[in-house]
Amino acid sequence: MSEYLHPVTGMKSCMAPDPDTRTPAFIAPKGACDSHCHIFGPHEVFPYHPKSTYHPPDGPKESLAALHAKLGIDRAVIVQASCHGPDNRAMLDAIAGRPDDYRGVCIANDSFSDEDFADLDAGGVRGIRFNFVTHLGGTPDLAMMQRVLDRIKPLGWHLVIHVNAEDILNFKDFFLQFDMNIVVDHMGRVPTADGVHQPAFKILKSFLERENWWVKICGSERISSAGPPFYDAVPYAQELVEIAPDRVLWGTDWPHPNIKRHMPNDGDLLDLVPLLARDSALQKKILVDNPARLYGFTPVE
Repeated sequence: MSEYLHPVTGMKSCMAPDPDTRTPAFIAPKGACDSHCHIFGPHEVFPYHPKSTYHPPDGPKESLAALHAKLGIDRAVIVQASCHGPDNRAMLDAIAGRPDDYRGVCIANDSFSDEDFADLDAGGVRGIRFNFVTHLGGTPDLAMMQRVLDRIKPLGWHLVIHVNAEDILNFKDFFLQFDMNIVVDHMGRVPTADGVHQPAFKILKSFLERENWWVKICGSERISSAGPPFYDAVPYAQELVEIAPDRVLWGTDWPHPNIKRHMPNDGDLLDLVPLLARDSALQKKILVDNPARLYGFTPVE
């Protein structure tokens, strides 16, 4: 069963990640970055937000570090998850422990002061995320989103959008008005069952023809209809890489919140990389050079 009610809080919970991470056959290059992962709790120290739509098992910074050690990943971008809402303390705590290796993407709203945003920036945050997907609360307040983006733009941050295929269709014109860097999570969550010619994927590809648009070729397990090893997601990633090789990122999405069907093994996900990006130069761009440029990591020769 993919979800259940937490026995104490009564909130919807979700599966824990696979605890037996397989050592991947693919050896990641030096300086490789997991550009999409999360920290959950521990909730006794960093409580989940009262308006969260789910209450996941803890996924603390120590577990994330152990995962990356097993995978051979040196760096990470911790993306604030909706279960913590705009309380970014767990993410900031993790970054503070490894300030050279970690960066963050926050959740915020227009209750934040300029000092709050300056503190986030000093703490390693380089972007802000807005969720549009229905199971995480649906469309944000668009006027508020616009106000916040106007305020953080002088910091040089980028916008991360978590959307489903229908959101790409419905909000195309809204997204195109922004002249800052925009990163699309999980290949836009376009379902493989609808084919590479589906309208949402065509629009996503047209976005990437613009120099300020980026995409994460993670979430194969989320868009796949075939299930493990998620090979049906590979053609989508390949097309995106072909369009914008210098604006593509990759991540695990650990600890994989709200997976409905098949909890992936993170070793298997890393072993998809040579299929998603088919030569070592592309792999280094996606895993090392692109995240270093966007997040300000020290370049790796």
